[in-house]
Amino acid sequence: MTAPGPSVGSSEPLPRPRPALRGQTWREITHLLANFPVALLGFLYATVVLAAGAGLTVTVVGLPLLAGGLVGARWIGRFERARARALLSVRIDEPSRLPRVKDEGILGRLWSGLKDPVGWRSLLYSFIRLPWGVVTFTVTVVSLFVLWPVLPYISRGLANADRAMVRGLLSPSDELERRIAELESDRGVVVDTAAADLRRIERDLHDGAQARLVNLAMGLGLAKEKLVEGESEELVAAMVEEAHGEVKLALQELRDLARGIHPAVLTDRGLDAALSAVASRCTVPVKVTVDLPARPAAAIEGIAYFTVSELLQNISKHSRARTASVDVWRTDRRLLIQVEDDGQGGAELSGGSGMAGLAERLGAVDGLLAVDSPPGGPTTIAAELPWRDRE
Repeated sequence: MTAPGPSVGSSEPLPRPRPALRGQTWREITHLLANFPVALLGFLYATVVLAAGAGLTVTVVGLPLLAGGLVGARWIGRFERARARALLSVRIDEPSRLPRVKDEGILGRLWSGLKDPVGWRSLLYSFIRLPWGVVTFTVTVVSLFVLWPVLPYISRGLANADRAMVRGLLSPSDELERRIAELESDRGVVVDTAAADLRRIERDLHDGAQARLVNLAMGLGLAKEKLVEGESEELVAAMVEEAHGEVKLALQELRDLARGIHPAVLTDRGLDAALSAVASRCTVPVKVTVDLPARPAAAIEGIAYFTVSELLQNISKHSRARTASVDVWRTDRRLLIQVEDDGQGGAELSGGSGMAGLAERLGAVDGLLAVDSPPGGPTTIAAELPWRDRE
């Protein structure tokens, strides 16, 4: 028995309407159509800057005008990179900023602006884009009405040429520019870290040893007055004994503060002895192995010491571990550190253990910090530092 067919006049549900072209294709078409007006404005800007700057070089305003035009070309390049990022899905790193020339006067700053490679390449990009903008605009408009079936392929080919042009002229000059940008960021981290350490030292001195020394001076002054007034020797002796206790506490706080700045054992005996001393203060038994053919530079040695010290503090506070180990060795031109524990795991660079700041400090000297800490443990933290020979 066959199923009854559709009755006369009935209709099956139609499929949902879909756009003929995908979203990325429409974005590429939008970019190609916008090429002409954007290129026209850029061409006019580049022509005016070059003509005015070159024509007025015989006067005092020619070179400053050209330098200002290069700064404006940088803004055009930034706009084009943003347009390519939004419509062509191509991400280009921003070039480094113009270096700030200090103590060289107006001529130094002017020369720095005139030799800016990013501004010149952005100006060249604006100057040569007009013919290409005319081509892409014309071909895309014609394809929209005449070559609709192959429009996606045409737009993709033209957009790929645009992508290559943006990468070639508007990307950072080379690895050196990217490296400069990284170093500028790292320098900021170093400055912030040094300022924070200085504030910490000032706070510890003010709230700790300085306060005790003030109390000591007041106690000794009071004992002197009592002695002059002929008070009993027992009362004066008790006051001197109390002042003596304040001296001991102040000395201990100063020793702890000095150990936090740069421990004497690190200066005198190196990483092996200094890390063993740190491990002895950890609440978890720690095995320390240091295999170095020689001592690294003092700065690298200090960073390695404080890295291990902070990691062991985290183990004492958060890990719930039974054992831990510290291994330090050298490979080629790198100083390698590995700290392991059998605790509960779950450590993260983004957590509140201070490791995010530790990673920033290591990154400021071309170092690395890697964390492998699955829930339930164990935790392995590896750090790398550049090796520099000790003078």
